[in-house]
Amino acid sequence: MEAEPPPGMLAYVDGEVAGWCGFGVRPALPRLARSRTIPAIDDRPVWSILCFNIRVGYRRRGVAAALLAGVVDLARRSGAPGVEAYPIDPEGGRVDVTFGYVGVTSMFERAGFRRVLETGAHSDRRPRWLMRLDFDDEARARTRPA
Repeated sequence: MEAEPPPGMLAYVDGEVAGWCGFGVRPALPRLARSRTIPAIDDRPVWSILCFNIRVGYRRRGVAAALLAGVVDLARRSGAPGVEAYPIDPEGGRVDVTFGYVGVTSMFERAGFRRVLETGAHSDRRPRWLMRLDFDDEARARTRPA
């Protein structure tokens, strides 16, 4: 990987800032590296998505999904081994925006992430999952004989 990523990414809609996604390299994020509720599953320097902040008036319009796609694309082009996130599982219900800042599992699943383990962290009394998209798994799948 060439350099540390920026601390986040902005999304614009019609020239207006619509949202933000915060992320970084997991081992370089002290609170996450020391977390007892969100354990590291290996020592790979994956990029970790920490939060989304979508402005009122832009919610439920795909801004968070666009930010997720942008972070994944930047991580892949920057040589990261993958991207990890710790979203909430809404378990079929709605999530209050106060607790949904970490994203929801279904958005990450649509982007190709897999659930690795249910963490000890919770938001709104619902479980948060460690989800991962490993880029080397994608490469192996493309080169695997049919």
